Amino acid sequence: MDFHRPRIRALVEAGADLLACETIPSPVEAQALARLLEEFPEAYAWITFTGRDETHVSEGQLFGDCVQELADHPRVAAIGINCTSPAYIPSLIGEARRFTAKPIVVYPNSGETYVAAKNNWDGKPVLRSFGEQAHLWYEAGARLIGGCCRTTPDDIRVIAGWARDPRNAEMTRTP
Repeated sequence: MDFHRPRIRALVEAGADLLACETIPSPVEAQALARLLEEFPEAYAWITFTGRDETHVSEGQLFGDCVQELADHPRVAAIGINCTSPAYIPSLIGEARRFTAKPIVVYPNSGETYVAAKNNWDGKPVLRSFGEQAHLWYEAGARLIGGCCRTTPDDIRVIAGWARDPRNAEMTRTP
């Protein structure tokens, strides 16, 4: 909490109305952020975890348990997953939907693997069409959708294109 407090204070004082607490590897950090939000009654945040596979966050706990622990927190506006392979997103959305009625946020990376020892990314993107997959994520229950590391402006253009299409007017509403 001591680490995050000055950052949250600076953002709130600058006028941020929704904070993105993202790339969280563990439930302990997420719980600390949720408690810290109580010190800033005008602040709300979404909290997104990083995933290691279809059911676990990076530190190893079940994603569903992490979601359940935040589901009733009044300052947490949405919960989800970011900077995680798109291959895991459908399953993780399903886990989130089991434990919360809050909006589900997803913004995965390209699926390539970051190798810290080499300070670069290895592999190829997991999906041929990130934007088309994003539409399936919406159908699975995600309501805030974007891209993280190694996704491209073209990926976001495709997502924005189908989200703005008048034939998809239901996408502008959260259930």
